[in-house]
Amino acid sequence: MELPTGTVTFLFTDIEGSARLWDEHPEEMRTALARHEALLHEATAAHEGYVFKTVGDAFCVAFGRATDALAAALDGQRALQAEPWGAVGALKVRMALHTGEAQERGGDYFGPPLNRCSRLLNAGHGGQVLLSRTAAQLVCEALPAQAALKPLGEHRLRDLTQPEDIFQLGHPDLPCDFPPLRSLAAFSHNLPLQLTSLIGREQELQELQRLLGTTRLLTLTGTAGAGKTRLALQLGADLLEDYPDGVWLTELAALTVPSLVPQAGLGALGLREEPGRTLTDTLTDSLRPKRALLILDNCEHLVEACARLAETLLRSCPEVRLLATSREALRAEGETVWRVPSLTVPDREPARLPPPERLTQYGAVQLFIERAVAARPEFRVTNENAPAVAEICWRLDGIPLAIELAAVRINVLSAQDVEQRLGDRFRLLTGGRRTALARQQTLRAAVEWSYDLLSERERAFFDHLSVFAGGFTLDASQAVCTGDGIEEWEAVDLLGELVGKSLVVAEEGADGMRYRLLETLRAYGAQRLEAAGDAEATHRRHAEHFAGRATQMQAKAGGPEEATWLARFETEHANFRLALAWALRQEVGLGLRLANGLGRFWVLCGHWTEGREWLSRYLDAAAEVDPELRATALNWTSALASEQGDYASARRLLEEALGLHREVGNRRGEANALIGIGNAATNQDDYRAARSAYERSLTLWEELGASSGVVRCLHGLGWVAQEQGDAGSARAYYERCLALYREQGDKRSTATILNNMGDLALDEGDCAAALALCEESLALRRELGDRTGAGVSLYGLGGVAQRQGDYARARALCEEAVAILRKLGAGHPLAHAMLGVADAARGQGQHSEADAWYREALLVSADMGSKSLIIECIEGLATLACDQALMQRAVRLFGACDALRRSMGLPISSADPAVYEPQVNAARAALGDEASAAWAAGQAMTLDEAVAEALRDDPPEVQ
Repeated sequence: MELPTGTVTFLFTDIEGSARLWDEHPEEMRTALARHEALLHEATAAHEGYVFKTVGDAFCVAFGRATDALAAALDGQRALQAEPWGAVGALKVRMALHTGEAQERGGDYFGPPLNRCSRLLNAGHGGQVLLSRTAAQLVCEALPAQAALKPLGEHRLRDLTQPEDIFQLGHPDLPCDFPPLRSLAAFSHNLPLQLTSLIGREQELQELQRLLGTTRLLTLTGTAGAGKTRLALQLGADLLEDYPDGVWLTELAALTVPSLVPQAGLGALGLREEPGRTLTDTLTDSLRPKRALLILDNCEHLVEACARLAETLLRSCPEVRLLATSREALRAEGETVWRVPSLTVPDREPARLPPPERLTQYGAVQLFIERAVAARPEFRVTNENAPAVAEICWRLDGIPLAIELAAVRINVLSAQDVEQRLGDRFRLLTGGRRTALARQQTLRAAVEWSYDLLSERERAFFDHLSVFAGGFTLDASQAVCTGDGIEEWEAVDLLGELVGKSLVVAEEGADGMRYRLLETLRAYGAQRLEAAGDAEATHRRHAEHFAGRATQMQAKAGGPEEATWLARFETEHANFRLALAWALRQEVGLGLRLANGLGRFWVLCGHWTEGREWLSRYLDAAAEVDPELRATALNWTSALASEQGDYASARRLLEEALGLHREVGNRRGEANALIGIGNAATNQDDYRAARSAYERSLTLWEELGASSGVVRCLHGLGWVAQEQGDAGSARAYYERCLALYREQGDKRSTATILNNMGDLALDEGDCAAALALCEESLALRRELGDRTGAGVSLYGLGGVAQRQGDYARARALCEEAVAILRKLGAGHPLAHAMLGVADAARGQGQHSEADAWYREALLVSADMGSKSLIIECIEGLATLACDQALMQRAVRLFGACDALRRSMGLPISSADPAVYEPQVNAARAALGDEASAAWAAGQAMTLDEAVAEALRDDPPEVQ
């Protein structure tokens, strides 16, 4: 029969679970497979289908008409459904139809439509027939009798290109209920959407899948532009089913500080650092129990840090695999290095050149054609331009980026014109034996060639754009890249020209259009900018622009737009880092102003380690800076230290800031520093010092007539009163705060006060009031996107459920809080939530689980040095010992807590006195004559000794 050509509809099929069936029924499967093939051959032949490939149980069929393909699929499925399959059970065959233009040669087909159809098939289930939008549009008006198309919505397939609208064939003879499609949305990952398909890498992907099955660290190396990142992304997408805990891309191109490589890994997994722990430990502990693939992309400028992290993860996380891309090997233990080859190219000898219709067997030519058609839809390879196309691909050495840069010029030049221009430029770079360095020069020549086609103004604008890291907005480009003869209004046109010539990538996001340069092009532009002597001035404008953005953020603090601005700052993080790094070398005062502007962002978004590192470096470099600027930096460094539970450092930093404010007579700054000192002291359980600091600050704020400062002091005094068990004073302070916060429109602080008042109500047994207050607090915090606060409110609600005896609900709420707070590394709230889970587990009678939670909460509390929390954890373990009849252990721990609380001026117990005191008395009574000695031993313990005793695994009763 005559093969379909031009626009072809493809039908792909395979048997779901065939490997298992072969293992279980090897003899029966031979018969079943033969019958399966016969039924499909009969159905496709009846509708003029051409079977051009069979691989195992998979069929690949081409049809000239989409309606024939659909009819063949329906007949085939009906025959398969009706067939008695004996011992093997029903064969579940999945099918996919897609229509597109493909090239045929030697009885086989090539081109993107086949890849699309294959990806569509991979998304389906046995017995299901799926159609792409293209195929569905061609058959919808001529469906077989009783057949219907069910839209399944838009899905991203494994080739990572634009989403596909997918339809399912329905018919009374076919099954209709299937699990969700196996599209990218069905798996855990953060792989980005790609706007173009991967060309010419089928064999490489097969080899890489094989290698990743034999090694746990696979590094893809090669020249810039060789397609390492694109290949890694596709490999990750193809392997999603193999990694139930996800495939996670860690982008390192914009990172400049090696110590922050683990931070980037945490960000990829959606995690935050934890107080008192290194970034690497947090990342390792998260990945240890998981089967996941971590992609480290663009490691070359951070190779040592990446190697250290890779070795740590490989040693600690047995089910984790790493896929790295780098211009050089990591040289880490256990690494397998695989060099990404160039795309295949045709022989440049005219006598050996295949006819135009067969040039697409070479990956480089296939890529050139697809990108050229995108630039000029009517482009075709003909007898006249085929030699030029082959020469372009050969001279560009099959490097994907270079080929794409050449193909885009087809919008204004013929292939022959492109080839002639390349010939003059590359004559010296492609002659003789090519080495790795020559490959880099080839890519550079391609970039220079594209660059030379720009106008002078476009070149200048492009060079200045190289100062951005991680992308930029139009406003930013106008602020940083204009001047020196280029007006702000020209930026729109110049940026549009560069986007049109594929030198700048435009991406539309939630906040509008955003732009970026490919990393290779950015590096090239940076070299040109440096050579022109404009680099320092442009970097200064860059730093000034982002310092201005950070200053704008201050005006949004606490307001309704704050969450939006914080999200924008996350997007611009790479630019902030670049500006900070430049200013630290060149203009410390400007950099310190920028760092101070980022303080609130670092605090609220959990970038505590990074923020402290930048501020500490600036404080070391800016000893002679303006005292007010330095004092502000000390304030923010203290705030970050407090978030990490390092309250001793927080107080020390604030004491220095307090002195600077007093030195220059800044009473407002002095009052702010005193509030910070009060907060740190409260967290250290130093309530006398905390009260003194809050009261001194309150006096200053009242003299200044600043209600915003007054309410913060009242809040602090209420907190101290609550911690010391003075519920009446705490409530009075909180009620005044609540009225003021509502009056000021400060929703974040309102939510905090509501939750604190809920705790007070619960302590007094008013569960209804506590529930209402905590629910209102949670609603506000979710509205603000305050994840830490939401976690606090959740364990507050868990406490209410616990008091009501609903231990299952209490545990569920507190475990939800732990999951949120653990990711954020929120020290105090996390320990409280863990205590909530432990109490609920104890209420359910699950003693071993309660013990584990109390111990983990104790370790978190000890890391922070929070004495009051430590005591609460030990009391929890003491009550658990009572439940388990370990009375000597219980009495010793109760005695230790009693003495420690008395020495700190705390209430005798954080628990309900009506329950706590009888429990202590019962334990002492059960122990009899030994009770006094056990109580005295506990009373004599230091805090450290009490912690060690609580964590012992061999209490005397079970030695």
